[in-house]
Amino acid sequence: MSRIHNFSAGPATLPLAVLEEVKAELLDWHGSGMGVMEMSHRDKEFTQIAQDCERDMREVLGIPANYKVLFMQGGATAQFAVVPQNLLRGKTGADFIVNGDWGKKAYKEFANHGKANLAASSEAGKFTDIPALATWKLDPDAAYVHITSNETIHGVEFPDAPDVGKVPLVSDMSSSFASRPFDVSKYGLIYAGAQKNIGPAGLTVVIVRDDLIGQVAPGTFQIHDYKNVADNDSMLNTPPTFSWYVCGLVFKWMKARGGLAAIGEHNARKAKLLYDYLDSQDFYRNPVAKAVRSKMNVPFVLANSELDADFLKGSKAAGLIGLKGHRSVGGMRASIYNAMSQEGVAALVDYMKEFARTRG
Repeated sequence: MSRIHNFSAGPATLPLAVLEEVKAELLDWHGSGMGVMEMSHRDKEFTQIAQDCERDMREVLGIPANYKVLFMQGGATAQFAVVPQNLLRGKTGADFIVNGDWGKKAYKEFANHGKANLAASSEAGKFTDIPALATWKLDPDAAYVHITSNETIHGVEFPDAPDVGKVPLVSDMSSSFASRPFDVSKYGLIYAGAQKNIGPAGLTVVIVRDDLIGQVAPGTFQIHDYKNVADNDSMLNTPPTFSWYVCGLVFKWMKARGGLAAIGEHNARKAKLLYDYLDSQDFYRNPVAKAVRSKMNVPFVLANSELDADFLKGSKAAGLIGLKGHRSVGGMRASIYNAMSQEGVAALVDYMKEFARTRG
């Protein structure tokens, strides 16, 4: 079997061991005579799968008991609207720190629900940095402060959760979720699409503190009410069962590899390998401030953009795909999520060196 190195920003590469397990169980899950895709979400078999996934996720991420874990649909983009419907709780506004396109989209969506306060933005610098915390214009009466922990398009990542005082911190963590150790208790709410680090597209994880739910805005659909979702074990309607199942296998894989500490060290080594090369020459350039460089998404540009098409054609021939940068910024982007191997990143660096040697 020949496997390419997939640097796509998502849906992204999955652990080979997980894919092999899915393959083995595809027609018959644990002697049930059917595959998970065929199971009713009400059957005891799938109930066990769902419970195991939540248990392992809580263990790996260290999720405190006073937080609900919800498995929802609609992607992180749907949460741009669902979060304010649940977390405004009678307040009129929320603060937004915008350090990339996804944070900007969340900020714009909030205007449909209340007063969006642009507390800080790095757009003037083309989203290559995160504004210093001391410059943020925070409202102490805000319902919450929203950040995007890792901006997939621009490759900018918060090194840690910022201290915003008593106001709940909300994070879109889609492209850095479960990529390194972090303290869940520093957040009021975390949401993440699964398709970067923990499973296939279709599943969205929401981790929310108990005291923040149960006071939805008028007109909120029942299926978007976090308390209602929690009370019904994320099964108000048919959930994305197959994605949920694969997510559970990925968390078992994480446990077997040593948990988030080991995953984080692995990701740091991969990122260092690529950034060290980018910083060692002038044929390629990464535009992001070093202190906030993402360990998940590494954008870079060629000194001569006329070579972009040739670079992508050659990389594909070398078994390296998904390297084209987002259409809004151009250039290249290597997404090196949990399942990307050290060998994959090394193969990319070797290709980049050879391309620079022959075309520089």
